[in-house]
Amino acid sequence: MLAAALLMLASSAAAPAADVTGLWLTDDGKGLVRIAPCGAKLCGRIVKVLDTGPDVPRTDVHNPDPRLRTRPLAGLLTLWDFTRSGSGWTGGRAYDPKSGKSYRSSLARNPDGSLKLTGCVLFICESRRWTRGG
Repeated sequence: MLAAALLMLASSAAAPAADVTGLWLTDDGKGLVRIAPCGAKLCGRIVKVLDTGPDVPRTDVHNPDPRLRTRPLAGLLTLWDFTRSGSGWTGGRAYDPKSGKSYRSSLARNPDGSLKLTGCVLFICESRRWTRGG
């Protein structure tokens, strides 16, 4: 009886966080981001800007800090400080170079293998779906 109870308790423990490392295509298909360990946490950097229009910036032109607006988008840190939490990754920040804003964020794998990136301001949250890239 005790063994059965322990087995049930062990099986109800939180599942380990799904692997979210690797290359991801952003929801709009305009960027490729590599998510990888940064010490004990996860971070993500833009690997490539896929949008090739003539008016597409190649630097961080919308950054609120004028000194950072000349940084190339390729290599830019856009996700940082994510820690494992149950079956996902929480406590991180996501920077949107299109708006120059950063958001409290979490990462989780969807059942179809895609990535759910959720960003929040105060109590309002919005999610984006990224797919495996490269």
